[in-house]
Amino acid sequence: QVQLVESGGGLVQAGGSLRLSCAASGRSFSFYARGWFRQAPGKEREFVAAISASGDSTFYADSVKGRFTISRNNAKRTVYLHMNSLEPEDTAVYYCAARNRPLIRDVTSDYDYWGRGTQVTVSS
Repeated sequence: QVQLVESGGGLVQAGGSLRLSCAASGRSFSFYARGWFRQAPGKEREFVAAISASGDSTFYADSVKGRFTISRNNAKRTVYLHMNSLEPEDTAVYYCAARNRPLIRDVTSDYDYWGRGTQVTVSS
């Protein structure tokens, strides 16, 4: 079984920072692109950031560019999302995803595995 487990969510004030982690188990993810998505109440799940299997390529949604950084440690099978200058609009459940291809994508349907999500709440 493939499992993705997110951690690191919580409550933070506007302007603060959080680091999300997503650990993978059950299969080698060194060849898999990884992504982060988020879903706010009443809204559709949206793309946040993605990183290629090698880690050489990254891609961000315009809304988080310059504030969030995605990284990965293949030896630990873990991907991270460093979030700085958080805004109340960033409040959402954040989901980790993996696709069994090395190249990044920004569409939910291109991802094969999903975590259960971690809540991020930014207070004003």
